[in-house]
Amino acid sequence: MSSVLYDAQGPRAKRRNVLFTGVFVVALAAVVWWVYTSLDDKNQLEWALWKPFFGTEAWSTYLWPGLQNTLKAAALAMVIALPFGAILGIARLSDHVWVRVPAALVVEFFRAIPVLVLMIFGLALYANYTSVSSDDRPLYAVVTGLVLYNAAVLAEIVRAGILALPKGQSEAAVAIGMRKGQVMRLILLPQSVTAMLPAIVSQLVVIVKDTALGGAVLTFPELLASGNTMIGYYGNTIATFTVIAVIFIALNFSITTFAGWLEARLRRSKKSTGAVLGEDAVEINPAAVGGGFGTGGEGGGLPGSRTYL
Repeated sequence: MSSVLYDAQGPRAKRRNVLFTGVFVVALAAVVWWVYTSLDDKNQLEWALWKPFFGTEAWSTYLWPGLQNTLKAAALAMVIALPFGAILGIARLSDHVWVRVPAALVVEFFRAIPVLVLMIFGLALYANYTSVSSDDRPLYAVVTGLVLYNAAVLAEIVRAGILALPKGQSEAAVAIGMRKGQVMRLILLPQSVTAMLPAIVSQLVVIVKDTALGGAVLTFPELLASGNTMIGYYGNTIATFTVIAVIFIALNFSITTFAGWLEARLRRSKKSTGAVLGEDAVEINPAAVGGGFGTGGEGGGLPGSRTYL
């Protein structure tokens, strides 16, 4: 079976694909076996090292509090960075120089600085110029760094998504008398959201992962930092990092899955129902199409048509 993007495989192509698949499966099995034997030789698969994760103490004392802090910092950063990035992205498209240039400077400045540097500056700022308590400073610094960096990246995503739309969309809206603000709010943004969604989701995943930088440098008690404390108590390095990696994979997979569902829903909502109206469902108004037709009768309506006065 052929399509525009895919040609039906011939006998040689099918044999070649079967061969490549078999080689890949064998190579993957060899890698898995090598990892298993290496961990077993180092006694990393002993039950004593994995047993804490099947009880409540490790989760209630270390992993769950760390996960809560990770989710708190990531959620705050997302809630603030998304609208802030959208505003900056739209501002960069403004016709006014006094709006467009400052927005471009802000975006380019914070996009060029590593997020870890922004977190460190944020911690120093809150320590020297605010009354934020020492217990809350790491959270504030992590959120500040994540917001400043990711808002700048999201601004570029928004700008690129809007510019990717055909120019005829905005030209048609202006032709019917819509103002620039209405064109952006009612025409361009709703259409560009679907196109921007995959890139936005990728940046949200980056936000979740970058919370670990706060634990590594700013003593923010997020999931990875809590895992390091747990390793010091139980001495199960490989097991702890494996469980933490699985948790991060589950978090990011949940975000990606939700975004995929949302994108499919948005695309379905923009499609027409395709319903075809029957003959009896249409009423013709001759006055709306240039007056009466024919010669018979007052008003000259078509036979069988309804005339509205």
